[in-house]
Amino acid sequence: MESLTLTALLSKSAKNFPNRRAISLSGKLDLTHAQLQQIVDHAASLLISAGISPGDVVALTFPNTIEYVVMFLAVIRCRATAAPLNQAYTAEEFEFYLSDSESKLLIMPQEPIVPAQTAASKLKIPHVTSTLDFQSKRVTLSTVSESLPDGVDEVVNDSSDVALFLHTSGTTSRPKGVPLTQLNLASSVLNIKSVYKLTESDSTVIVLPLFHVHGLLAGLLSSLVAGAAVTLPATGRFSASTFWKDMVSYNATWYTAVPTVHQILLDRHVSKPEPAYPKLRFIRSCSASLAPVIMDRLEEAFGAPVLEAYAMTEAAHLMASNPLPEDGPHKPGSVGRPIGQDMTILNENGVAQPVGVSGEVCIRGLNVTMGYKNNPEGNKAAYQYGWFHTGDIGFLDEDGYLHLVGRIKELINRGGREDITTRSGCGAFCLIRTLLRLSPLEFRMKNMVKR
Repeated sequence: MESLTLTALLSKSAKNFPNRRAISLSGKLDLTHAQLQQIVDHAASLLISAGISPGDVVALTFPNTIEYVVMFLAVIRCRATAAPLNQAYTAEEFEFYLSDSESKLLIMPQEPIVPAQTAASKLKIPHVTSTLDFQSKRVTLSTVSESLPDGVDEVVNDSSDVALFLHTSGTTSRPKGVPLTQLNLASSVLNIKSVYKLTESDSTVIVLPLFHVHGLLAGLLSSLVAGAAVTLPATGRFSASTFWKDMVSYNATWYTAVPTVHQILLDRHVSKPEPAYPKLRFIRSCSASLAPVIMDRLEEAFGAPVLEAYAMTEAAHLMASNPLPEDGPHKPGSVGRPIGQDMTILNENGVAQPVGVSGEVCIRGLNVTMGYKNNPEGNKAAYQYGWFHTGDIGFLDEDGYLHLVGRIKELINRGGREDITTRSGCGAFCLIRTLLRLSPLEFRMKNMVKR
């Protein structure tokens, strides 16, 4: 298990399912798993030609596009570290994240993202654009004319390679850098694939921004590893008006989203129902608490079980989930059973609590980060008694299902899960703000976020 890499899993999918659809840009382009692998390897060779070496951090800021997916996978293929950034950041935010991650290169779409360019120029970080030619099915980098012949063929990925670097933060603390290795990512996507029984017959439409672990791990990478297919909206972002059309057109069998998106889809179902809905195996909800009444409405409206899950960046996303109906009940108000990792409930003295007694939710497993970057105090607080401490308060019931009841440090609200924070661009609130295209101030005023 410890020799696992995400890149090896993706390569295996390309070999096992070469002619099956891997990714589509709605109405514009379809790529098979073999084609995607070829494009990624060529893009990785371009990065090597551009001087990227193993261990270098490469920042990426894109909408949800094929170019982003290709360049993200290319970065980790050449043993560098991908640092995805929200394209809605301000120049000041870009400057912080580019500096803190020690990025060596910034990759952007052809349409300029001015705040990112401004920050990169100030920090003297080279920035390039990436474009995919739909005819040749090759990407280009604006400053690289050609790649080394077979430049990536000699590169062997290692499970200890840091593949992904993200930030997580609270309202009063400096954002913490979270390095995730190839092993962390591979373990997580296999956990996701296993609990939802994803296969090459599955298909989904990406709803959430791919700079965030929810969309990236649960939506995109788990599907690609399973040999399944994903569809990106033509506009590069979620739209309720096109979502179900894409789901029907691409024979989707499931989707994953945050409660805000589920509510948007429910509201549209009431005001402007679709002529037909796809037959879904399940609907997944994560990153914030889902009210039981909303769960019931979703199941009634769309005819599929709604499985609530629990996740955080430091665990490479998934920690617990309600199971598919054939594997057990899904309990409203519970985030389900631990998936592919150990979980316990500890009191303040590190003593495991019995069934039904609340304490801090703690985890350990191959999916969990080895520690925050350059943050000894954060690591000291998070890693105690042989466990990673989530900061969430909860209890396990007699069936092993986790029920969350609050936070040790209330960052924003008692229902928050995946690094919910008032920092613009961080965690689930940023994710929702990006979906709704609100500025940080507009979002806070609209939602009356409590300080």
